[in-house]
Amino acid sequence: MKEAQLKKSLTPVLLWALGVGYVISGMYFGWNLGLAKGGTYGMLIAIAGVIVLYGCFTFSYAELAGAIPKAGGVFDYAARAFNKEAGFVAGMAQWIEFVLAPPAIAIAIGTYLHISFPGISVSGAAILVYLIFTGLNIYGIRAAARFELLITLLAVAELLLFAALTLPHFSVAAFSTKSFVFGWSGVFAALPFAIWFFLGIEGLANVSEECVHPQRDIVRGFGSALFTLVVLCMLVFFSAVGVQGWEAIVNLPDGSTSDSPLPLALGKIVSTTHVYYQLLVGIGLFGLLASFHGLLLAGGRASYEMGKVGQLPALLGKIHPTFQTPATALVVNAIIGIGIVLTNATAEIITLSVFGALTLYIIAMLSVIKLRNHEPGLNRPFRVPGYPFTPYIALVLSAFALLSLIWYNATLAIGFFLIMGFSFVLYKWKSS
Repeated sequence: MKEAQLKKSLTPVLLWALGVGYVISGMYFGWNLGLAKGGTYGMLIAIAGVIVLYGCFTFSYAELAGAIPKAGGVFDYAARAFNKEAGFVAGMAQWIEFVLAPPAIAIAIGTYLHISFPGISVSGAAILVYLIFTGLNIYGIRAAARFELLITLLAVAELLLFAALTLPHFSVAAFSTKSFVFGWSGVFAALPFAIWFFLGIEGLANVSEECVHPQRDIVRGFGSALFTLVVLCMLVFFSAVGVQGWEAIVNLPDGSTSDSPLPLALGKIVSTTHVYYQLLVGIGLFGLLASFHGLLLAGGRASYEMGKVGQLPALLGKIHPTFQTPATALVVNAIIGIGIVLTNATAEIITLSVFGALTLYIIAMLSVIKLRNHEPGLNRPFRVPGYPFTPYIALVLSAFALLSLIWYNATLAIGFFLIMGFSFVLYKWKSS
């Protein structure tokens, strides 16, 4: 009997929607927590460095995705470039990113819903969206991607409307208040939250196996998505902070921090009952759903690929015979994610997912360099411009960001490396 395969149905437009959709929730929440670490200018410097990092990383990663169009992404690239052990480490880092990022987004979805409907609990709403969107992803990749296109277009339109409403109220004085009060140490402390603006775009590589023309289309998806995200990042940052300064979109009256900076900024201009405010909250929810849904999709593929080759439980490597999707991997990821939601620790979840992402970026860039040196004849439909400088720049910036993350988040760093170390020991014991 022929083994079930992932269905090939993704086009460049759907890839753009997935690439933007994976990330766009970062425009709606999370990034504002970096302002409390670095101030306006500290955060802006961190964002500038991160844009350079993602520009170099994305096109280097696209070379790998075109040459090795597999659902495991960096897991497959590192295994090809180095060995199975390196593949496992890369795959676990990717798994941590894709499993931890959705719970943070789910909490933000619950927060947005709670703003409009105070009777709805944040955790209850987060669990409900997990169940709904896991089901949609199981149903089929084409239906999931078309839905992603719709909600991504709505989310982009809403961000453009937000910028149009708030930029006329931009104040240089407000934007510059407490702008660099934490100095250069604040820049480094703000890095994880600047990365949150773009975290997840690498998930495009995990659906390359489901592209109609993977070698041609994947780079178009990466390029168009990154350009869109850089523009949106700049618009959101300047328009939100420039209304009444960064403290207005970080601190709540009760002394806690906010997971909904855009409604806070717009609330300084119009009342909370105004149609534009209600529109922002309503459509803003679609931005969060787009990223949540997209990262569930990418995470399922990452778990599936590792399960298929026996580096995670083999049950995860099964394809549903009817829907041709990694149903078991999606369900298991959802169960873990729901457990994480109940911690309600957004900042810590974001930071741990960034640990996973930066580890992924470092191993991926090393894989680009190793494969260029040892497999020069590998078919590369797309070759990263500026090689070898481009991947080296991404490698150095990723390593620097990881060291900064460790320095300012020592306890979380210990937790991350304990998870990685324990899983590696378990893998070696199982494979011996």
